[in-house]
Amino acid sequence: MAEHNELGKKGETLAIALLEEKGYTVLERNYRYQKAEVDIIATKDEFIVAAEVKTRSTPDFGNPQDFVKPKQIQQLVKAMDHYITEHDIDLELRFDIVAIVENKLGQRIEHIEDAFYHF
Repeated sequence: MAEHNELGKKGETLAIALLEEKGYTVLERNYRYQKAEVDIIATKDEFIVAAEVKTRSTPDFGNPQDFVKPKQIQQLVKAMDHYITEHDIDLELRFDIVAIVENKLGQRIEHIEDAFYHF
């Protein structure tokens, strides 16, 4: 497996651990609908949360969260609309980003709630 794929999988595992530690219940990992993939779908309180995980080995080219583009956001919204309808979920939808930088110098994890409103 390519090194960047391994880093991405490790990032998702770290993100799930962080969310569970914060009291989230993870429902799905790598949920696919059409061209979209939602990294993590979880619930907490009155929210269903679609969490996009961005993992990088260096912040030299920008923060991981800066790599979520408008087209990807549109696809995530469609995927979550489908998921909510398919599973008859009556919770408020929120989109979060878990941004991770991990390299030889250490690890930095940032959980950004309601992330698409921060751009």
